Amino acid sequence: MRVDSANLFSELQSMAGEMKTGGIANDIATPSSQLTTSSVNSDFGNLLKDAINNVNGLQSNANDLRTRFDLGDRSVGIGDVMIAAQKSSIAFDATVQVRNKLVDAYKQIMSMPV
Repeated sequence: MRVDSANLFSELQSMAGEMKTGGIANDIATPSSQLTTSSVNSDFGNLLKDAINNVNGLQSNANDLRTRFDLGDRSVGIGDVMIAAQKSSIAFDATVQVRNKLVDAYKQIMSMPV
């Protein structure tokens, strides 16, 4: 899988648009909303799994290009190798930052008095 920044950006923009128009607020305020805890958990789980698979795919692609370049494949240039390595590095760094934020949020929630 590949990280498509344009797709990610458009998804974030659509979420921001929903928040401005009250689409999310209406879903939360409506008691007959179709969202359930299990569907939200499964959606989040699927999203997280897809993101990790995406990072793994980028790293595999970068390693494959690096190996092909090292073996002398003329169809792979150094620019392709460097771009693929940077994409995988940025995706991995972003994933680590998201994980750190999730762990911090979990710690804050767990330390809240009941």
